[in-house]
Amino acid sequence: MSAITRISQIICLSAITLLIAPTCFISTVPLGAIGVRSSSFSGVLEADLEPGWHLSISTVHNLTLLPSRYLFLDYGSEENQGLQIRTRDNNNVFVDVTVPYRIKPGEAHLIMKAGNHVRTNNDTYRFQRLATETTVSVLREDLANLTSSDFYNTDKRLAVAGDTLKVLNEELAPLHLEAQAVLVRAVTFRPEYEVQLQAIQLNEQNKLLDGARQKVAQQQQELDNFELQTTALANARQQEWIKMQADLERAYQVGFVVDPDGDRTVGAARRQLAALTEEQRGKLREEASKVLDIADTEKITDAYLLGIQNIQAETLEYKQRVTAGADGISGRLKAEGEADVAAVRGDFESKINALLGSPAGRAYVAWKTAENVTFSPTLTFQSREGVPSVLRLRNFALQFMGGS
Repeated sequence: MSAITRISQIICLSAITLLIAPTCFISTVPLGAIGVRSSSFSGVLEADLEPGWHLSISTVHNLTLLPSRYLFLDYGSEENQGLQIRTRDNNNVFVDVTVPYRIKPGEAHLIMKAGNHVRTNNDTYRFQRLATETTVSVLREDLANLTSSDFYNTDKRLAVAGDTLKVLNEELAPLHLEAQAVLVRAVTFRPEYEVQLQAIQLNEQNKLLDGARQKVAQQQQELDNFELQTTALANARQQEWIKMQADLERAYQVGFVVDPDGDRTVGAARRQLAALTEEQRGKLREEASKVLDIADTEKITDAYLLGIQNIQAETLEYKQRVTAGADGISGRLKAEGEADVAAVRGDFESKINALLGSPAGRAYVAWKTAENVTFSPTLTFQSREGVPSVLRLRNFALQFMGGS
């Protein structure tokens, strides 16, 4: 039983130790803060404590927390009036400016050594009051290098703000602080000067507008010149192509054989080509190859040299000549055929007539005629003998045969 009691006592003592030890030997540095530990014996620790748990013996060590985030100096916000600056041209302006700053990393313990960690009556640190005084002094001194017109010139304002930031960091360095930027949000002039400033700004904008218009006009002029040059070049190229096309058309249509006497009759070009020597033909082929853009002169045949029109004229003349000859032969043969047919037909008809004039022919005609004879269905007796005339067959046949 005593062993169980002893174990229980040990567990209770351990639990009490674990609960009390952090409050007596460990201190916590929260996020967004820098810890500076000081000792009653050795003074301030030469290092900043990062967020987390750190050894801190109660009654021996003292832990001071300083902000690690950026702090802001706002001039011109709802709480503070704009910072009044006297410009280089002796004009008072109110500048809305913000300066974010912080304690330099690793130098919080130096602020404590200098005694600037103490809080003042308005619950701010002494280094904050010193930073405010230093910043106001630097801003009023450096921003005063700007003229009234420079404040609305973005490039000049940003350049002076950058130079001011460098000077401000040099002044804040002994305080172990650093600024991130000097942000000029707005500039306000006196009411009577605002009217003049608006007129000046309007003039400046008009100057910029005139400059932009001038640049636009210059670019438009360059564009117009480019278009004119392009049009002229296109026209020149078009004329060149038209000339090349005309030369090619003429070369293909007319050819390269020219009669010195100006003879343009059918076949004159071919006769002129046949009269040329081989050397003259070679020169003519070289000339044709340049005009027709055919590198191989062997491909330049007589057809290229004569041209389409000469070949068409020769073809037409040959066609007309052959057609005329063929028409003559056709007319003569047709006339001869018709004469032969007429002679045969006359001989045939004379023979037919002779045959038909014979007794047998007349009998044949009568027989063929009798096929078309139709007697009346009612016979009448008109002869004196009392016999119908149609029954007198001999007389009837002789009448058909042309006899008496």
